[in-house]
Amino acid sequence: MKKIGFIGTGIMGRGMIRNLIKQGYAVYVYNRTRSKALPLTEEGAVWCDSPAECAKNKDVVITMVGYPKDVAEVYFETNGIFTTVKKGSYLIDMTTTSPKLSEKIYAEAAKRGVFALDAPVTGGDTGAKNGTLSILVGGDEKAFKDCLPLLQVMGKNIVYEGPAGAGQHTKMVNQIMIAGTVAGMCEAICYAQKSGLDLQRVLDGVSKGAAGSAQVDSLAPRILQGDFQPGFYIKHFIKDMRIADEESSSRGLHLNVLNEVLDMYLKLMADGEGNLGTQALVKYYDDDDPY
Repeated sequence: MKKIGFIGTGIMGRGMIRNLIKQGYAVYVYNRTRSKALPLTEEGAVWCDSPAECAKNKDVVITMVGYPKDVAEVYFETNGIFTTVKKGSYLIDMTTTSPKLSEKIYAEAAKRGVFALDAPVTGGDTGAKNGTLSILVGGDEKAFKDCLPLLQVMGKNIVYEGPAGAGQHTKMVNQIMIAGTVAGMCEAICYAQKSGLDLQRVLDGVSKGAAGSAQVDSLAPRILQGDFQPGFYIKHFIKDMRIADEESSSRGLHLNVLNEVLDMYLKLMADGEGNLGTQALVKYYDDDDPY
């Protein structure tokens, strides 16, 4: 597993690719916007002109793109992965996408003698950069074990969740949890501000107790600094929450907190805030721009 095709060189993909290069893997990259891959080619990655070229003769192909439609395109379209992928290789989709699509990719891969894993991640841009992502894996357990050394280059908490689609379902659990946590954090910060408290002292007081969380540690300091640059885009979180809503609805569940937070983010998106980070949810409560 030394020749790696990697499709998607965005905020997350860049850090993951750099870690693979540092560990001596030969990494071949494709991105829809070539300019986003240029810094990586200067660091040793090899540019490919299409997903098909990126997959050809590679031991492993990793995808980390934006939306389910992007995943479907890079795997199934005319110049997609399945047109060139070699028998016995491994496909690892690390995009957060539909569990149904992951099952479709797995089935098509099996027809071709290829092993497919769905392996969405959590940990944001910092985790991608530092190689400390949590990776939630679905597919055949043997394929998971075969790929584990490679996954360990990109993450620290790597868990086999079950058959194809199980990784994506687990990521939906993660996103449902985050939705309520981020909203609660933003509401709490707004309450503290309206109460005339020193916000940094408030965080120092509560972040190490029962109210503490990875979201508070990562996002609350950015809010206090007025930093709304994305570690994780609002537009991508909306995509994830919509998938979670669709999957839960198909199981007869109505998740009130998830739907309320989704509506809040959709209002921010409609106001042109989709390219900000998820911490920008605090803007929802802005007196100067009430929703």
